[in-house]
Amino acid sequence: MTTEARSFVEEARRAKLRQLAELKIRPFAYRFDRSHSSGAAAAAYADTMGDDGPQVAVAGRISAWRPKGKVVFGHIEDGFGKIQVYLRRDVIGEELWKLVELLDLDDHIGVRGRLMRTRAGEVTVRAELEPPPGDPNGWVSPPPIELLAKSLRPLPRGKTQVQEDGSEVTFGGLHDPEVRYRQRYADLAVHADVRAIFHLRARVTRFIRAFLDGRGFLEVETPVLQPLYGGAAARPFSTHHNALDMKLYLRIADELYLKRLIVGGFERVYEIGHDFRNEGMDRTHNPEFTMLECYQAYGDYNEMMELTESLVSGVFRECTGSLTVTRQQQALDFTPPWPRVRFLEAIQRWAGVDLKTSTDPELRARLMGSGAERDSVALLSGGKLLDEVFKTFVEPRLVQPTFVIDYPKPLSPLAKEHRDDPWLTERFELFVLGRELANAFSELNDPDDQRSRFEDQGRQRAAGDEEAQQHDADYIRALEYGMPPTGGLGLGIDRLLMLVADQPSIRDVILFPAMRPEG
Repeated sequence: MTTEARSFVEEARRAKLRQLAELKIRPFAYRFDRSHSSGAAAAAYADTMGDDGPQVAVAGRISAWRPKGKVVFGHIEDGFGKIQVYLRRDVIGEELWKLVELLDLDDHIGVRGRLMRTRAGEVTVRAELEPPPGDPNGWVSPPPIELLAKSLRPLPRGKTQVQEDGSEVTFGGLHDPEVRYRQRYADLAVHADVRAIFHLRARVTRFIRAFLDGRGFLEVETPVLQPLYGGAAARPFSTHHNALDMKLYLRIADELYLKRLIVGGFERVYEIGHDFRNEGMDRTHNPEFTMLECYQAYGDYNEMMELTESLVSGVFRECTGSLTVTRQQQALDFTPPWPRVRFLEAIQRWAGVDLKTSTDPELRARLMGSGAERDSVALLSGGKLLDEVFKTFVEPRLVQPTFVIDYPKPLSPLAKEHRDDPWLTERFELFVLGRELANAFSELNDPDDQRSRFEDQGRQRAAGDEEAQQHDADYIRALEYGMPPTGGLGLGIDRLLMLVADQPSIRDVILFPAMRPEG
């Protein structure tokens, strides 16, 4: 039960709720037989019909309500747009007019009647009772208007004014980002453009599935609750399974289970699912996020680069109609092939250091020379230090779609050793606008090498690195049965949506992002 004080408007609406009860009008209906959406109803009318258009039954939320004596013009909004409705007191009768007088903006109603076009040129549903066949003087139910849900709290709609030049300006409304994310239901209800983002999200996901299905990949599901977490460098969320009396973790990646399926004989698999990482939040990180991971037997990271180019460029072609777009005030070109930049060469070019010969103290000094605080880099070493140098000097310069390839082994405990340089791995990451979008490997399939890497990760964990990989003995056992050469890819769906929809924050493309509790 809420202790929030009610506004004057809310009290007035609850007063109407009591009046509806006195009239024995149900304020929250069970169902309504809708024959047409708003868009379908408008499309069903032709000017040759005059005032005698087809009968329709439409339903939606009242977005405008203009009583004028004994008539009302209003608009109702559904998931497909809005349509005007027209009610006359002498047509619908005195009893139903009592209901009309108790309606408010944001109430959900159903209206039955004939389509017509007003003098202003707008297709409109004229609410009326339909005479039964053969009895023009009789009337039948159902009624021409029904209350489907009473709104007890007004939506935070803005006030729109038409300017002298014909443009519209909206004042007030729901603009505070924190309130919009927390009350996404209200945000969606009053902002059609926000609803469009999530229609676009579904379209992107459908394209990805069709793309991979067309290449012979099988969609699978792997455990979200795992006795061991792995496949990424991250801290997990944990829980307790009462029946088994054991600790479980929400997965941080799908990788190790999907590669078990490659061992089992599925040659091409993918999963689009939620992962969870117990880390900080910013404009590109949410603790719960959606990832695509796919694995292809007999492939390597070169084939995964081609797949990534084709997939991402296909998404932009399908959803924007172009491979050249402007995002966050930057002109981007997604036309393949995209540039390839080697990790070591990028560090040499932009940080001015040779990673193969530089010591940890030299790298820390270089970071502090760029403005990093001494305390923030003093404890960094190994892969963590290399990653921080890369993030500081290279990532901000990767604006156009760019593959960074051939990462040092300390950064890639699950990637196969580079065939030409044992200090490196066959790994790439895709960057756009300075942020990572995808990560891929030639997958490590030598069980003894993988065991050695897990042991090294264990030493890092013992030294205090909470994000180091856990030793997964069952995964090693799977590799011992034999995993063929495999290419693997992880692609962040949320970050891809940020690009396609041109949104600055990951919270803008997640329906219900993580938030602190109110109060």
